[in-house]
This record gives sequence, C-alpha cells and structure tokens, in this order.
Amino acid sequence: MKGIRTMNSIERVLATLKGEIPDMVPIVEIVIEKNIREKIMPSASILDFYDNVDIDGIVIFEDIPWLEVSSNVKKDHFGCLRHFRDNEGDSWPLPLEPLIKNDNLNNFLNNYKIPNPHDPIRLTTLRAAVDRLKGKKAIIFGMHSSFLYPSFIRGFDNLLMDYIVNPDFAKHLTQMVVNYFVELEKHAIDYGADAIIDCEDYCSKLGPFVSEQHFREFILPGLIEVISTAKRRNIPFMKHSDGNVWSLLDMLVDSGIDSYNPVETNAGMDIGKVKKIYGNKITLHGNVDSANLMVFGKPEDVKIAVKECIKIASPGGRFILSSSSGIHSHVIPENFLAMIDAARYFGRYPIKIKD
Repeated sequence: MKGIRTMNSIERVLATLKGEIPDMVPIVEIVIEKNIREKIMPSASILDFYDNVDIDGIVIFEDIPWLEVSSNVKKDHFGCLRHFRDNEGDSWPLPLEPLIKNDNLNNFLNNYKIPNPHDPIRLTTLRAAVDRLKGKKAIIFGMHSSFLYPSFIRGFDNLLMDYIVNPDFAKHLTQMVVNYFVELEKHAIDYGADAIIDCEDYCSKLGPFVSEQHFREFILPGLIEVISTAKRRNIPFMKHSDGNVWSLLDMLVDSGIDSYNPVETNAGMDIGKVKKIYGNKITLHGNVDSANLMVFGKPEDVKIAVKECIKIASPGGRFILSSSSGIHSHVIPENFLAMIDAARYFGRYPIKIKD
C-alpha cells in the first residue's frame, strides 16, 4: 500500500471504478439541489459551484426544453406534464397524469414522436462542463433508460398492468425510449463524458416495483443496451436505484455495471453486507444518510457517520462516498460540507481508522 501516488479527481474516480486503489476515497454526488448550492455559494452558476466545491465527480443531465404551462406545471420534451412542487427541489418533478389518454395503444404508438436525441441543445450544459472542467473533475452524464419515461408516458400503474395484459405495447414503448437514450448517450460520450450513470429507481423501501420476471423481461434489456453502448466505447457505467434492491442485485451486477448507488440505509441496504457479497465485482457508491441524519443531525454526527461508512466500505478500494439519496433541498448545507471534510480526513489510503 506504500507509495500510492497523489491523483487528481478524475484519476481517483476512474481508478476506483476499475477496482484499483486510489489515493483517497472519491466523492461523487448525483444531485445537489439549487437551493443548497445557493446557500453555500450565493449567485454561483452550477459550473461555478462544481468548480469550487471539493468533490471529485459531477453529474450532468440533459437540458430539458421545459414548456411552462402554469406557475408550477411544465411540459417536458416527451410531452409529459410535470409538477414542480414547492420545497422539493427542481431535479425530479413527477408527472401530473399519463400522457396516454385513451385505450387505443397502437394508434398512440403510430403517432407519438420521440424527442430528437441529436439536437445539440440537449447537451448544452454537458458541453460547457467539458470545456471548463475536463481533466479537473470526473464528468459523469446522468441519464435514464427503460423504466422512468415509459412510466411517465403510460402512467405508472398502467405500465405495470401492461406488462401483463399488453406486453407487446409495453416493449415497443420502452424500446422507443431506450433508442432515444442510446443516441443521447453516444453524443454525451463523443462530447467528452468520462462515465455514464443511469438514474432510474426500481424499488421502494419494501422491495422492487415489479416481479423479478417482469424486471428481467421488460426493464433489464434496455438497461443492458445502454450499458453496452458505454462499454463499447470503454466508458464506465454506474447505476443508481433507491430502495431495497436486494432481489435485483444479482441481475444488476451481471448486467455489466461498474458501480451501484446509493445502498440506501433506510431501505434495508447494509453496505457492509453488499460489500462482502459484491465488493470484488463492483464499486459501491454511498451511503451517508441524507433522509434523516443530514436533515436533522449536526455536523459532528455526519462526521461520525462518514468515518463509519469509510471504515466498512473502503477496504480493498471500490468505494465512492456520497449521500444515501442526494443532497436534496432539505439537507442542511453545513452537514453536506461536513461530509466532504470528513471524507478527506478519514478517506486517505491506506485507510487507518481506529475504533
């Protein structure tokens, strides 16, 4: 372990994803809500913030050309009406209603227009991040694939029912969406993304939304397609899913992912157990509690949690530190900064944390 050379942020992240021992545990957050960024760096742009905050990887999503419908409702590029709720942040607005309003599913498929993945406007922020931060931070393109937008378009309950009664329709709709993200992913890689992360949740705290059989038949093929697109270009592929993912982990690991996030503590995901079973195959990416600890706790409590997380998950490498569910709008900014400080203090290899 002696002689570990000092790395920059991108080297640190990529080494960890490859299973190599970095100089220190990398820090990568999928989302840091705007109101948190504003409290830490008032008036800073997202790239100003990422340039100055001491984390190793940044996640940039596509630029959605929102069409304002009312004060808190906007239409996305897939045509879905999305509700921006007060105090929930802007990152994950949920749909108000299904886009499909009738039962003529074939007619919908014949007339529905998927957005243009070749429109360069979609990746404006990514290109700006590459221009400014390439080689300085790991630039990770955040995307979706085979479940989120099909559920937005069809309606969550309707889509799950389609898996049983309209399977051909469900597969056709899903493939249309997957094709969009495959092309968008190719452009992101061409523009200079260092890694890809798929940010679709498959589970609640109780377990998967669908049966293992339906996951394997309807969701997994599209995920494998976007993974393969990255791997053909030697780009690491990271996977996010909140919730209790235990019953799906074998399939996810076998699909070719390089990392799994967030190993959500409050959903029964024990990072020590996941490390023991899968730690020689994939990198774990998590899991300081941001549902409760980083909202109601104090900085000293966060530092203790970071210390414990690094102690459990970092041996042998293959560990990236993050919160358990993103730096959402209710996180105390001082706790986020405490997480970073503690990671830098305790996370230097060789790890030497005493009880």
